Amino acid sequence: MMHTPLNLYGLFKYSQQMYPEQWIVSRGPDGQHRYQYRQFGERVRRLSSALRALGVQPGERIGTIAWNDYRHLEAYFAIPLMGNVLHTINLRLPTDHLRYVIHHAGDRVLLVDEALLPLLRPIGEQLPHVRAVIVLGDHPNLTQSPLQPAYAYEDLIAQADPGIAYDPDMPEDAPLGICYTSATTGNPKGVMYSHRGLYLHTLGIGMVNGIALSDADTVLPVVPMFHVNAWGLPHAAVAFGAKIVLPGPQPTPQDLVDLMKQEAVTLSAGVPTVWLGVAQILEKSPVPLALRMVLCGGSAAPPALIRTYEEGFHIPFTHAYGMTETTPLATVARVKGTLRDRPAEDIANLKSTQGLLTLGLDMRLVRDGQDAPWDGETMGELWLRGPWVADEYYDDARTPMSFEDGWLKTGDIATIDPEGYVRLVDRAKDVVKSGGEWISSVDLENALMAHPAVFEAAVVGVPHPKWDERPLAFVVLKPGKTAAKEELLEHLGQYYPRWWMPDDILFLSEIPKTTVGKFLKRALRDQYQGHLSS
Repeated sequence: MMHTPLNLYGLFKYSQQMYPEQWIVSRGPDGQHRYQYRQFGERVRRLSSALRALGVQPGERIGTIAWNDYRHLEAYFAIPLMGNVLHTINLRLPTDHLRYVIHHAGDRVLLVDEALLPLLRPIGEQLPHVRAVIVLGDHPNLTQSPLQPAYAYEDLIAQADPGIAYDPDMPEDAPLGICYTSATTGNPKGVMYSHRGLYLHTLGIGMVNGIALSDADTVLPVVPMFHVNAWGLPHAAVAFGAKIVLPGPQPTPQDLVDLMKQEAVTLSAGVPTVWLGVAQILEKSPVPLALRMVLCGGSAAPPALIRTYEEGFHIPFTHAYGMTETTPLATVARVKGTLRDRPAEDIANLKSTQGLLTLGLDMRLVRDGQDAPWDGETMGELWLRGPWVADEYYDDARTPMSFEDGWLKTGDIATIDPEGYVRLVDRAKDVVKSGGEWISSVDLENALMAHPAVFEAAVVGVPHPKWDERPLAFVVLKPGKTAAKEELLEHLGQYYPRWWMPDDILFLSEIPKTTVGKFLKRALRDQYQGHLSS
């Protein structure tokens, strides 16, 4: 067999040859920008040439601080194609973490949206290794950059050579990109992705048993491009020739619905909080949409939300699961052909799981150092391995804690049923350990959010003088709705035994969230750790 390296060049070349007339639509502050893959490819080559002209050397890291738009998409390809490492930086990081990841990655050049330049002001003097900033925008004011020299992206593109030659034989194990985890304690951890890993991950997205992405799709990645490379969708959408719709800076749920309608979006991806917001818009003002799949990840979606989309809006809702360390696709909640004749309730239950392992990966369920049975009941930590799963953290002494004998220890507590369906029940740090028994905070949250008055719910374990830990629930009610604590406890009692019941339910106006929209349970634990012991 021929040895042809699996690298990004192969995906880019195929896309340029097969789909030059496909469209990329990008929402901006002053309207929409539209161009075809042909123009996209030329600008990608020009950006690579411009970076070389600035003195960027092969292998150096280049950071991006940008929203989901066409210029950011150009950087997604231009940087790795020239043999450099794309570092997508989470613009919602706290200032000290922002400084840390730029310094730790060793970024030499930063590409920054003009509106996001203020993020660099508190740390500008602490980044002496950054040699230049390229400001993304139509006519940016370069004097606003706290780091100099600063260059205007469009000026560099206009002056650059469009004919840069990439290396088609770039080693497939060469680094392509780096992303950092969203740290809740300590500093973020860096995960380096290879060309081979991303290539195979892209094929996984295109498989029918994956997401079945193709040139027939119009893809709207709501998940930020700074979060695990928008779950691999930008690279995959270009590779498969899909029409791409990018939502731009800070899209509201109404913006998303408008884009879905105007551009006939068939596939969109985001975290549960995104789909909760979109659901509120669709409930108030129903509009016909072309969606064949709403892809939900980042955290488990409440079953009630899945029912809202599938039964109320007639939009297929698909759970997927992954991590920064898995590039991220690991499982997809599709219904096996052999199970499609099961009762509707069973089908709904399968769709509420995180789904089946993606072809190419392997998994274990580990408890107390031993493999736990796949019986759908026994809880254990999910371990993963495969060609797009990290085997270490970049330049980080914490690596041994998360990897063992060639496996990634995910830190996620799950069950696996005899059919292979994974159901996350908690993060290892979030499972409530009460009197030696485990209580799933996720299950309690989902049950609370099934109540018609509840918009959001979070459950954490807090210290208890007798039981070590007990569950404490936090609830945000829907506008105009009311519900008493006793009513919610009675509601929970329909599903779970008495010893699972939260010892208290507190009503909040908002639940704190991480930079990517997940519930920030650590903040709740820290603030209310003495609530049950006083």
